[in-house]
Amino acid sequence: MTRKKKIARLALALLLALPVALAVVAGVVVSNLDMNRLKPRIDAEVSAALGRPFAIHGDLSVTWERGAPGDSGWRSLVPWPHVSAQDLTLGNPAWARTPIMASLKRVRFELSPLPLLAHRVVIRDLQLTGPSVDLQRLADGRANWDLTLPASGGTGGASSAWSIDIDRIGFDQGTIAYTDDTLKADVSLEINPLGKPVPFADLTGMQPDTSQQSAPTQPAAVAAAAQAGGDSEADNALARAEKAGKAYAQNASDYVFGWKATGRYRGLPFKGEGKIGGMLALKNPKLPFPIQAKVDVGRTQASVVGTLIDPKNLGALNLRLSLSGASMADLFPLTGVALPDTPAYSTDGRLVANLRDKAGPVFSYRHFDGKVGQSDLHGTLRFTLRPPRPRLVGQVWSNQLRMVDLGPLIGVGAGNSDTPRPDAAAAAARVAEGKVLPDVAFRTDRWRDMDADVTFFGQRILHSGRLPLSDLNTHVVMDDGRLTVDPLRFGIAGGTIAGSIRLDGARTPMSGRLRVSAQALQLKRLFPDMHAPQAQGMLGQLRGNAILSGQGNSVAALLGDASGDVHALVNDGVVSRGLMELAGLNVGNYLMAKLFGDDDVKINCAAADLGMNKGIMKTRALVFDTENTLVNVNGTANFRNETLNLTVSPESKGFRIFSLRSPLYVRGTFAKPDTGVEVGPLLARGAGLLALSVALTPAAGLLALVATPSSDAHEQSDCARLLAEAKSPARLPVKK
Repeated sequence: MTRKKKIARLALALLLALPVALAVVAGVVVSNLDMNRLKPRIDAEVSAALGRPFAIHGDLSVTWERGAPGDSGWRSLVPWPHVSAQDLTLGNPAWARTPIMASLKRVRFELSPLPLLAHRVVIRDLQLTGPSVDLQRLADGRANWDLTLPASGGTGGASSAWSIDIDRIGFDQGTIAYTDDTLKADVSLEINPLGKPVPFADLTGMQPDTSQQSAPTQPAAVAAAAQAGGDSEADNALARAEKAGKAYAQNASDYVFGWKATGRYRGLPFKGEGKIGGMLALKNPKLPFPIQAKVDVGRTQASVVGTLIDPKNLGALNLRLSLSGASMADLFPLTGVALPDTPAYSTDGRLVANLRDKAGPVFSYRHFDGKVGQSDLHGTLRFTLRPPRPRLVGQVWSNQLRMVDLGPLIGVGAGNSDTPRPDAAAAAARVAEGKVLPDVAFRTDRWRDMDADVTFFGQRILHSGRLPLSDLNTHVVMDDGRLTVDPLRFGIAGGTIAGSIRLDGARTPMSGRLRVSAQALQLKRLFPDMHAPQAQGMLGQLRGNAILSGQGNSVAALLGDASGDVHALVNDGVVSRGLMELAGLNVGNYLMAKLFGDDDVKINCAAADLGMNKGIMKTRALVFDTENTLVNVNGTANFRNETLNLTVSPESKGFRIFSLRSPLYVRGTFAKPDTGVEVGPLLARGAGLLALSVALTPAAGLLALVATPSSDAHEQSDCARLLAEAKSPARLPVKK
């Protein structure tokens, strides 16, 4: 070995030994110092750096220890400083409700000395005993966890050049008190180490590639609607979040801590429990941080299990989420998503979210399965928090949908809820008063808090076993408080009921407009339980249309103010007391008995031309053309106070003599109608036919309902002939 190489090796050895020697010397010096003498200086420096009063009230000491068995390198050869302090506190700002924000019974950590030369505080192992934190936020937005650091240049400013790096954190038990005036929250949280870490897959049951789980089978129309309603910007944000959490089960760390919480949130009773990962996993943006929780908030229960990506910055979520509760409307104060009142519900799906996207947070509840009442629900919903308002977009479908579960959407109380609704007493009082129209107010105050664009498909509809509904197709759009349902389409009795609804909740009172048409409803299928002999040959159909508009914040109020027109035609049907019973029409039973006895009567044509003005519906023409009688109905139905005032005038054909010579009346309320025989004027012979010709002549709206030339010829021979004869009164049969 040359002389130069020997000198170089000696110099290198001296350079390597120098830090060790300095560390040993520093250790000897520091270990002989009374560290408690430095507490005033440390308290002042930390207080100035944080802008809050900080104090070490107990003993402060430093000991020098070698690394633990198994450590290698410098830590196995050279003692390292271990700092221990007792009874530490960090104060609150002056406006806070309590003087102390955080306290520790004891803190102990292992400090790496050499990085201090580069203004780096490297802590190898931080152990906390009895941590307690009191978090507060006022209604004006001030929060005690927002530390206002002093400007650089002062004593505290020098601390801004320092950085802190912590390898491990552990604590025995911690408590957090959280009060938030903006969220109406007052929650106490207790965190405990599990003792033995719980693997992520043990709680989730998830295997690699779970994030790629297959979606449930959906109708083709749903897939088409999803493609048409896509939002590429939001979808890209979700794709980035999903990519960040793709290693869902492989990379997630273990559950290390358990927690329990009680209190109130959004003013509602709150309790919950669950598990989370280790503290250091919070700082690693590439390591999925495991979360598991079960919480009850008011009447809502939620369960989540999965990961939080980049937890330090609240980057993204990838969770399995289950929700259940008494009504979906209860989710509004918790999530800000305005949903309708519903019967009891439950859902289970996967929640993917990108919380740090530059355009705003975006959430997707994917491939969920659930129930509302006794109806099943499936689909995918996306919720974006972006200006000017949050927006809900998605596709939902049902394999079996009960109409009673849709009742709350139009202001009818949930029929199968175990929890009494606050408006139940008012609804019962309305029934006692003879009122039957839904009077539950629409929650228009929430409509401007969120926009929506949701498509819904119901493949099989159940309605108390009577109405033969087959399917439902609708598209709901909410835009700045304006609700549009277009189309609203039902399959029923071999035909369709289609239309649209527009409600302007931005106005007070709300304005509404309804357009609806009924096409080719088969009477055979509309009343499948009708077994009268003549019913076997029923070939007729029901057709109709209506256009109504009005103002009001409930169905009852809207109809009480509505104006518009209603037209309907029924061809070649059968009417009987049995049919009235099937339809639930008690008034019809009475009229059938007075007009026709107990016989089944064939209807050639029934025509209705009704006009509505400010809630009062008037019969411009309401006529039943039977085998031997023309029945003309005149009068009004008042939707403001739900009362009837109708006169039913029968007129026999040919030379058949009716024993009934006076008209019938229908009065009273919708719920409790009163029927009887007019004791005043007798029927004027032939007057009914003349009135019929006058009434039907201007009914141009009925002509559009007559079957097209390609339709059944027998059908054309009924209502078409009646309308033609009404145009030429001379062709009508006249009694002698």
